[in-house]
Amino acid sequence: MAQPQSTPQVHRGIIKMVLSGDMVVIRGQPRGGPPPERTLALSYITAPKLGRMGRGGGGEGASAETSTSDTKDEPFAWHSREFLRKLLIGKEVQFAIDHKTSSGREYGIIWTNKDGEKVNVAELMVIEGLVEVRQSNVRPSEELTKLIQLESDAKVNGKGKWTKAHSNDAVRKVNWSVDNVRQYADKYHGKQLEAVIEHVRDACTVRAIVIPSFDVLTVAMTGIKSPSFKRDGDKEVPEPFAEQAKFFTDSRLLQRDVKLLIEGVSSQNIVLATIIHPAGNIAELLLQEGFAWCVDWSMSMVTKDRDKLRAAEKQAKANKLRYWKDYQPKPQVTSSSASLPSNNFSGKVVEVVNSDAVVLKTDKGQYQKVFFSSFRPPRKTEDSSEQQQGSKSERPRPLYDVPFMFEAREFLRKKLIGKRVSVAVDYVKPAQDQFPERICCTVTREGVNIAEALVSKGLGTCVKHGRNDDQRSSHYDDLLSAENRAIKNKKGVHGKKETSMHRVADISGDPSKARQFLPFLQRAGRTTALVEFVASGSRMKLYLPKDTCLINFILAGVSCPRAGTNSDKQRQQQPAEPYGQEAMNFTKELILQREVDVEVENCDKGGNFIGWMFVDGRNLAVSLVEEGYCKVLGQAERSQYSRQLYGAEETARAGRKRTWEGYTEPVVKEEDEEEEEGLEVEPAGGDSKATDNNGGNKVQPADRKVDYRKVIVTEIESGTHFWAQDVDKGPQFETMMKQLRSDFEATPPLAGSFNPRKGSLCAAKFTDGLWYRGLIEKVVSPKEVQVLFVDFGNRLSVSSDKLALLPPNYTSQPSLAKEYHLACIQLHSDDEWAQEAMSVFQNEVDQTTLLNVEYKLQGMDYVTLKSAQSDQDIGEKLVEDGLASVTRRKDRKLQSLITRYIEAEDRARKSHVNIWRYGDFREDNAIEFGYKRQ
Repeated sequence: MAQPQSTPQVHRGIIKMVLSGDMVVIRGQPRGGPPPERTLALSYITAPKLGRMGRGGGGEGASAETSTSDTKDEPFAWHSREFLRKLLIGKEVQFAIDHKTSSGREYGIIWTNKDGEKVNVAELMVIEGLVEVRQSNVRPSEELTKLIQLESDAKVNGKGKWTKAHSNDAVRKVNWSVDNVRQYADKYHGKQLEAVIEHVRDACTVRAIVIPSFDVLTVAMTGIKSPSFKRDGDKEVPEPFAEQAKFFTDSRLLQRDVKLLIEGVSSQNIVLATIIHPAGNIAELLLQEGFAWCVDWSMSMVTKDRDKLRAAEKQAKANKLRYWKDYQPKPQVTSSSASLPSNNFSGKVVEVVNSDAVVLKTDKGQYQKVFFSSFRPPRKTEDSSEQQQGSKSERPRPLYDVPFMFEAREFLRKKLIGKRVSVAVDYVKPAQDQFPERICCTVTREGVNIAEALVSKGLGTCVKHGRNDDQRSSHYDDLLSAENRAIKNKKGVHGKKETSMHRVADISGDPSKARQFLPFLQRAGRTTALVEFVASGSRMKLYLPKDTCLINFILAGVSCPRAGTNSDKQRQQQPAEPYGQEAMNFTKELILQREVDVEVENCDKGGNFIGWMFVDGRNLAVSLVEEGYCKVLGQAERSQYSRQLYGAEETARAGRKRTWEGYTEPVVKEEDEEEEEGLEVEPAGGDSKATDNNGGNKVQPADRKVDYRKVIVTEIESGTHFWAQDVDKGPQFETMMKQLRSDFEATPPLAGSFNPRKGSLCAAKFTDGLWYRGLIEKVVSPKEVQVLFVDFGNRLSVSSDKLALLPPNYTSQPSLAKEYHLACIQLHSDDEWAQEAMSVFQNEVDQTTLLNVEYKLQGMDYVTLKSAQSDQDIGEKLVEDGLASVTRRKDRKLQSLITRYIEAEDRARKSHVNIWRYGDFREDNAIEFGYKRQ
């Protein structure tokens, strides 16, 4: 295209901003400071004028002279500006100054590259019909003549503003001020709006116009803050790095097409949004360069790539860039706890401490107390503090007196007690004043952050960390987001409703109140209680929800060794008796903060209630005695649970467990042995009151061997018939299977090369596509074989092309799974009850169980199974649930076991449960109900 007649000096620059269709701001080359800028109007053309926001009277007393109203666009003014903006913004151009007016405005020509060709920008505007050619007060030139001709062509073609058809969008309708910013943000929350950045106030605050609604918004970047400009009189004083930060944003965003991800509103009624440029998130770049820092209150609203912002800030801190040039990281404090396995470990929750900490039992069997990172439990309100001061005689009880503390503890108790959790150590708070060291961690259960769950329900708040405080939760932003949701929904401590106080009567240690309350508990029978504290293996403090009171409770009928006590001002430290601490740990792990059933029988002089406690239907005293932690007292003979206690004691004594470790059998004289040969063995726990040399009950002949081992039930054939694997052999088995599959991958077997024969071992593919060891039980057809997978006990019809010869080194190793049958019980012949028994059995053995072989019959091991968690005898449970009956064997060693089963059967029969619903089906005239004599 033609050049001007004169040859002015040609400059280069980058288009910073397009003011209108005929005026731009050009940024020159930097020369040791901020790059120079100049405003340049295009010669010979005039563009339609854009509308402007009026300066509405700035409050009371504003004069009419200073107050202006909004103006509207001239037709196609926005189209003209947008065409020029999209053509030039951010691009390098060549320009020449044509002339300069007396007012200082410069006019000139701008050239840009389009499709590899240097073109005159003014000519492009005229061709599109977006500007008019000025012909008055303009000196004639070739350029003017050409522009006039191009304008005539545009008019003929009806281009742009010369179109003859009426256009509704020729004039935009601008909403210069959104009436309700919060409502606007709620409407578009989480949505991406197309926008153009019109002005950059500082590095993280801009003014944008939303397309195509033309809503003008002031937008602050969510999650960050940058140095700003403070007004000092009529001057704006920049904070350190404010100018550089603003230039960083200005050069990248001004008049660029962006997307606004609306995320909230600030307290100054400014829209909070993530500004997404095609090149990335500008907030992340500002943080990387040290031009900004993360703001916690705003960071909680970020909905996308929050971790990237934190990582960018961390990188700038490490490099000490700009704002962080004087940053000094705090030294990391390591824990002095020797029991802490590592920074990442797992364990089972055994106690919830109020609502901000839990006690875990690690995989090494050690106990570790950990606190939730950046979490603050509920605090006393002014009302509750006044109530507390009003009753100075009462002991402080934060769990019940602090609003929502009890609800928070209950939430954790129900979700975590007895469950495995994962722990990631975030930081360690050293011991300070009277507070001990705190190991602060992020605790998760099945991927859920426990602290976040508490905060989201309003059962706690977030700790507000300082800007330079890096000792915080690794998921701190998630905690802040959860807190914002709780505040918005007015949950828990953020609600305006009056909090209900938990008025709990503390009867523990008060003899007079305990004696008054005793008749009510005796008449109540079995009562549900919550174990709040365990003082020893047989002493605990209980909370009775129905009666809203706290009581001290002692197990009846047993004597348990005393656990050690810590020294304090009131009492001296007392050493633990042998196995006292172990007994307390056993009881704590079994019942602490769990719901139990109690039967109160009496009350001692100290106001402690005495009775029986049941955990999942199992008598706790019996469990303690059976494990050798307790011995049975003489008064237990008068109890209805005497047989269970004496039977458990006999088992513990025979196994020399714990307190019976040094026990020796009394010497029996020869004449006594001769007499005993003709006697029938009395079941353990009988009414005999004869005593042995050790002062206990008379020792009865007991040859039953008790050696429980851990197994996993892999296949169930009926309610009493199953296959199981030894847990101890698991690692060896896994190693063998990995090697087997590795061998087959290295040398794949040829399909169809194996000739299946009944009774032969082979390698077979299961439905998961992996190879296992199998035994061919039946050749159904040449293409189908019935296979028993010997390491699991399950059967499957397998295609013969999925069989292979098992290498000799794998045939010599014994099968991992073994076939068993429950001892001393039998199922009802009715299929319905057999199926129900199988369902109950399956539910009871879904985890690791304990197995003891009682006897063999026709090559089959008959065993007893116990749940590793509840110590529940599964065979006894089937009998007690009325799903099986007892097989009365005459083996002397089994009499204590059979006696216990018969008692369970009697209870089921009297309650008419399941198979006993129509009475005793074993009567002679009840054969039609399916009974078969043994």
